[in-house]
Amino acid sequence: MNNEIEIILIEDNISDADLIRRVLIKNKLVNTITHINDGHEALEYFEKQLADEDAFKQTSRVILLDLKMPKVNGLVVLQKLKSDERTKKIPVVVLTSSKEDSDIAESYRLGANSYVVKPVLYDEFVKAVSELGQYWLMVNQPPKIK
Repeated sequence: MNNEIEIILIEDNISDADLIRRVLIKNKLVNTITHINDGHEALEYFEKQLADEDAFKQTSRVILLDLKMPKVNGLVVLQKLKSDERTKKIPVVVLTSSKEDSDIAESYRLGANSYVVKPVLYDEFVKAVSELGQYWLMVNQPPKIK
């Protein structure tokens, strides 16, 4: 396990966020999970984090991003992250309930690294999050942020 990877979970559904956090911790896939409740809060979070660019570069990250959120939707967050030189290399996994072709196409057009539809059934949801965590935290090799 790579202890230096932080998961940034941008999810407005508290039940989904709690379940995702529990699955990742139970499976010993991550130690650091930052939960952000909506898109507006996410943009503020990155603005604050980027104020100290040297410290920001020291941690590898993976973002799990919901699309359908209040204030600022996930597509806007994705577009801003991928258009900023400082954050565009951070892997972004869209983890959403939307199966809409337009959301899938737009997410990839904006630079999403993966698009996963949240399963409705509990056991399938747990399995999907566990497999996501295993891939992005143990198999995938993220680029260094420079």
